[in-house]
Amino acid sequence: MAWKKARKGKTKRDYVKNFEEDLAYNLKVLHEELKCQIYSPKLLKIFILRDPKTRKISKSIFRDRIVHHALCNIIEPIFDKSFIYDNCANRKGKGTLVALKRFEKFKGKVTCNLISRAYCLKADIKHYFKEVDRKILLKIIKKKIRCKKTCNLIGLILDNFEGAKGIPLGNLTSQFFANVYLSELDQFVKHKLKIRHYIRYVDDFVLFHSSKYKLENWKKEIEGFLEENLKIELHPDKSKIINLSKGVDFVGFRNFYHHRLLRKRNVKNMQRKIFLFNQGEIPPEKFMEIFQGWEAYANWANSHKLINNLTNSFSPLL
Repeated sequence: MAWKKARKGKTKRDYVKNFEEDLAYNLKVLHEELKCQIYSPKLLKIFILRDPKTRKISKSIFRDRIVHHALCNIIEPIFDKSFIYDNCANRKGKGTLVALKRFEKFKGKVTCNLISRAYCLKADIKHYFKEVDRKILLKIIKKKIRCKKTCNLIGLILDNFEGAKGIPLGNLTSQFFANVYLSELDQFVKHKLKIRHYIRYVDDFVLFHSSKYKLENWKKEIEGFLEENLKIELHPDKSKIINLSKGVDFVGFRNFYHHRLLRKRNVKNMQRKIFLFNQGEIPPEKFMEIFQGWEAYANWANSHKLINNLTNSFSPLL
């Protein structure tokens, strides 16, 4: 099952074909290594991705990714039961559309159906993936997972990364562990602070209330909790209290009272890809796949005119 998930969408890649030349043997070897606890992950392949934000991606080899899927197949359902409803990233049945719908619902509640004034604390964790404390993360995991062999395997995966802190961008396990780590914040927000209107998408989260003063107090308490318990902090420039009427940047959209716009960076990124396509640097099939995915995403915003303008900037060439 893990092998099938790891190969999905990548069946034409050479590293997948090489592994599948002797599939039964390779899976058997991997199985024996795990069973006998002699499995050791290979060094991560590191490269820089600019799309358009510069990010350092650390990628595991294919056989290690199969192990990641196998691990998540077992432990993810255990943790998912304890996740709050409004933890919207990297979960089955969740995602940006669910986060947007919840945003609309909470906005309506705190503004009495857009009649009264209300505010939103829009927050972001500073350098989140780089700052995750792996020792704290393992302690959190061990609260749910009592099997020593499984915890040892998780420890191997976590320590296969440079430095004393951080988890690598680019691995399935990293997405899952990042969710587990900030689930501690979710529990604090919902059960200690008893905040009703709260949504988190990876390391971005929003809180809603009619009182700006109340949000300021909650922000201070959250900062204290993050520093003391998780050794991370809010981004000073990206964490602020905003009047909902002025629009809140969340999950790729600028959300206003009565309409929703695409984030400017998202539009510029698509314009850049159209330019590259017009220059012949992106093949037509690949470009149409990119554009159709973007168009489906853009349709969640009030962007009909924008989509038409961008379509007209390349359609004569197809």
